[in-house]
Amino acid sequence: MRHLQLLTLTIMLVCLSCARDNEQNMAKETTFEDWGKEYALDTVIEIAGRQGVACDSNYYYVSSSTALYKYTKDGQLVKSNEEPFSQLELAANHFGDIDVYNGDIYTGIETFIDGVGKNIQVAVYDAGTLEYKYSIPWNQESGQVEVCGLAVDREHNRVWMADWVQGHELYCYDLTTKSYIGKVKLSPTPRLQQGIYCMDGQIVISCDDGDAEKNEADHLYIATVYNNDTLAENADVKLWREMTDFRRVGEIEGLTIDLTNNNLIVLANRGARIILGMPKGFYDGYDHEIHEIYIYKK
Repeated sequence: MRHLQLLTLTIMLVCLSCARDNEQNMAKETTFEDWGKEYALDTVIEIAGRQGVACDSNYYYVSSSTALYKYTKDGQLVKSNEEPFSQLELAANHFGDIDVYNGDIYTGIETFIDGVGKNIQVAVYDAGTLEYKYSIPWNQESGQVEVCGLAVDREHNRVWMADWVQGHELYCYDLTTKSYIGKVKLSPTPRLQQGIYCMDGQIVISCDDGDAEKNEADHLYIATVYNNDTLAENADVKLWREMTDFRRVGEIEGLTIDLTNNNLIVLANRGARIILGMPKGFYDGYDHEIHEIYIYKK
């Protein structure tokens, strides 16, 4: 009887140990860095804007180069602002990728002429009305020369900006003091950055680095931008996802994570031939550019 009890106890301990190991392995498998390979395409929605995308519990928010749009999650347009720069103190002509946080839309905007950004700023709009509220100016001494997009760092109450022209650094601002904090160097440098999203101290970067002329897909990369709660001096950049499931290879733009269900949302354009960032005619079968958000589930 005693041997049977010892055997039973041994089996129970082994089972408990296996259960702990399985839980630890599951925890490792569900880190944000690993999410990229877990996503599968679920839905595609055509929208009006071609630049950035953000979402909250009920809506998608989309930017074109010169407008903001608000959609229900089944793709119905409910509001637009086609004169979003009229109240700015500094002139602007271009939105990049955007984010939404605590009822406000955060946008990276600039005056973009001949490959150089001027009047770079974080412009904040009301998510309910899409009306302009205020701006956070960029620090010229940061070295940033363009803003292709931004992301709110919810854990640290900060905002990050990316640079399409140089691309070797990400730039961080404090939302409480509305001041520049610092920058993180990316290694290796992801080419032709378009949008970013921040979560768990890491930033996912969408890059228009595939060659549509050769049917090469674009990519998403991930970088860890903190050492504990301190800005990292250098951030290793890793491939997060290859975007091989777009309807046609074209131009990837902004991205976001829907925090209500962890869906990945990516905006992409197809149909127009993009040369050095500018539309130069259309591919066979297209007479206009199509803008879509791709919705991926884990």
